Amino acid sequence: MPAGDHPSTMNAILGRILRYFFSGTVFIVPLVATAYFIFISFQWLDSRLDLPYPGLGFLIIIAVITLIGYLSTNYIFKTIGMLFDRGMNKIPLVKLIYATVKDLLGAFVGDKKKFNKPVLVRMNKENSLFQIGFVTQSDLSELGLTDMVVVYFPHSYAFSGYHYFVPKENIKPLNISGPTAMKFIVSGGVSGFKDY
Repeated sequence: MPAGDHPSTMNAILGRILRYFFSGTVFIVPLVATAYFIFISFQWLDSRLDLPYPGLGFLIIIAVITLIGYLSTNYIFKTIGMLFDRGMNKIPLVKLIYATVKDLLGAFVGDKKKFNKPVLVRMNKENSLFQIGFVTQSDLSELGLTDMVVVYFPHSYAFSGYHYFVPKENIKPLNISGPTAMKFIVSGGVSGFKDY
């Protein structure tokens, strides 16, 4: 083997090892981060409830939330819930926090999901700039804006975003699910459009 080939072979081997290392990192880091988050959540709940078995507090909270969810489908419980909502909405500062959190959670998991209409929006005609968002209000006739819809644009790598009033002609529905579109946006486009 010529003497000049040795460094290039070593570089190729080191490059391959480095590629394997980064591939392993991409696989391991999300797994470890998720496991760590679950572990910390269990620890925090267990320390608050002072229970003898690890994870029991987490299971109790899941069971209580599920039971409340089941009861909330009952007519009597719904009536009590509506009265409670009315009471909360009469307290000035509490109303703002309570209503906002309730609407946000309802947008993701309630019967009136809002992030289930992903669209591609033309943001700029001159250079054909597009952005993915979610139609959250399609009827703006109360505002006299019959040719517009409200589109929410989440930020990448954050739980925040903007909402804009957009002409209907500038939006194009996408043939993907809401969670897939949200994952794509929040990941900065890295996740792709796979449903898994």
